[in-house]
Amino acid sequence: MMPSTVAIIIPVLNGGSLWKMCVSALVRASTDKRRVFVVDSGSSDGSEVDAKEAGFDVLKIAKETFDHGGTRQMAAERLKEYDILIYMTQDAILATPDALDLLVSSFTDPRVGVAYGRQLPHGGASPIEAHARLFNYPEQSNKRTTADKSRMGIKAAFSSNSFAAYRTKALFDVGGFPSKLILGEDMVVAARMLQVGWAVAYVADAQVYHSHDYTVSQQFKRYFDIGVMHRDQSWILDSFGKPEVEGLRFVRSELSYLGKTAPWLIPKAFVGIFAKYVGYKLGKKARHLPVKIRCKMSMHKGY
Repeated sequence: MMPSTVAIIIPVLNGGSLWKMCVSALVRASTDKRRVFVVDSGSSDGSEVDAKEAGFDVLKIAKETFDHGGTRQMAAERLKEYDILIYMTQDAILATPDALDLLVSSFTDPRVGVAYGRQLPHGGASPIEAHARLFNYPEQSNKRTTADKSRMGIKAAFSSNSFAAYRTKALFDVGGFPSKLILGEDMVVAARMLQVGWAVAYVADAQVYHSHDYTVSQQFKRYFDIGVMHRDQSWILDSFGKPEVEGLRFVRSELSYLGKTAPWLIPKAFVGIFAKYVGYKLGKKARHLPVKIRCKMSMHKGY
């Protein structure tokens, strides 16, 4: 079997210091074996210069044309001659030089359409954010097919474009990334793949540092956007189940974790839980809200 050809695609906008660390880690990972394609949507901090100096290809687009799914699909169309397309975000830093190889190795199983790696919290991340990484990205790898949705529900379609690889054939088999989506293009593609017989692989040994210490306001806005996506892509909930069961499991795990590691943060966690719940419910009802209110509640006002 011939080795797979691999391209790495990274959308960037003012990546700052984390982007510099991302670039350095990619260079250490011997990316000369792979094409790195950066889509810069109007950086003003020199992020595109960092990419060019590292030897990466850079495509500049206007900020207002960026679309989470559409931009990623545009990059896939340009690089469809590659067997595997790895998508990263500008703030995901490879934890080890072999992380890319470990992720790609999952495609030796011909059933795998998409594989995503483990995310570890950045140094200094709060216990609340550290728990979120531990909950969603455990130490054990797994592989899911459509048969697992009765056991795992919506979690079966979980993925993450902060560090995920796609078999190009499988990506195009399901129509690629959808455009005009507020977020969650990774879950849409994973769910479509499961429905047509591909498998989703979680590769715990392939690791990046990636986390966000969101404020309560940011948590509200993110979950408002998730609610909008679930309303727009209601077929996922119809096919895989509603997220409330998984959400309750997360809350129990978070409170247990904080009780053991940082009990003084439990009140803050409750505030965050409430903000996420209200944000999600309002997001699902967003069509009934005035546009000005929707924009204030959303992280992605352009949508």
